Amino acid sequence: MARDHGILAVLAGLFLALSLSTDTFLTSGNLVNVLDQTVVVGLLACGMTLCVVCGMFDFSMSAVLAVSAVVAIKVTPVGGIAAGYAAGIGTGLVMGLVTGLVVEATRVHSFIATLALGIVYRGLAIVITGGAIVYPEPAQLQDFQALGMPTVIGGITIPTLILAGVAATCWVVLSSTTLGRRAYAIGGNATAARLAGIRIASVRVTVFAISGTCAGIAGLVMATRSGTAQADLGTLLELTAIAAVVIGGTSILGGHGAIWRGLAGALILTLISNGFNLLGWNLIYKQTIEGLLILAAVTLDRRLRKDQQASS
Repeated sequence: MARDHGILAVLAGLFLALSLSTDTFLTSGNLVNVLDQTVVVGLLACGMTLCVVCGMFDFSMSAVLAVSAVVAIKVTPVGGIAAGYAAGIGTGLVMGLVTGLVVEATRVHSFIATLALGIVYRGLAIVITGGAIVYPEPAQLQDFQALGMPTVIGGITIPTLILAGVAATCWVVLSSTTLGRRAYAIGGNATAARLAGIRIASVRVTVFAISGTCAGIAGLVMATRSGTAQADLGTLLELTAIAAVVIGGTSILGGHGAIWRGLAGALILTLISNGFNLLGWNLIYKQTIEGLLILAAVTLDRRLRKDQQASS
């Protein structure tokens, strides 16, 4: 209960503080903007939550995002808008599968393996782009960027609706499927899960595939927003995703967490940035606050685990 109440209290406190301190926070335009700015980190947080719950990290996410965005733009002139979109998401899925297979084949800790693969994937993006910024054909640019346009529902953007769909899907996978239950079991105690007959390798590869797909969708969203892509797109966004997951209350040690927590963490980070912009505060202090939030979340998780072990 402390995890749930803590994250909800922080969200409510931020919302109330910003509502009282500025006249523009509660405007429909700003609230739509907050939701839209949460999308990319929220998508990455969905995939990262699955990984962390399963006792793993995916530090290749931002590189997968970049390659997916580049592929989407490269395929569009040849196959059309729909083919470009599909290629971007499919690239994320394939790269996620490759990541999972490499991690399982090498038996290297996911932290190191995905960090190394992220460097490899960045190099692949440089090879594909030749180190240049890539664009769709001028005649296709407007249609390619249609994915980022507002909808008729209060001006909410299509990416926001995509995040809602992806989050709902990941939520069901984690909370209501055999894969989700096995991910919790592996993250909680991999040895016990193995002795219980769970095929750990297949679960981990599947989780990485989902993570890669989330990164691919995030890359597509970023590409359609700007109409461009490049090899360094989204650099270090995986760290922001991990921050969102940890701040949301998902245990960094695995075995405990939920998709809504990662989304709550992403929303908190976005609200902090939005508040700094609206109030005109120096953005240097934003990183300090985010760091303190991460430290507080990890400390709380450690204490809660100790209390749980003491009572069991």
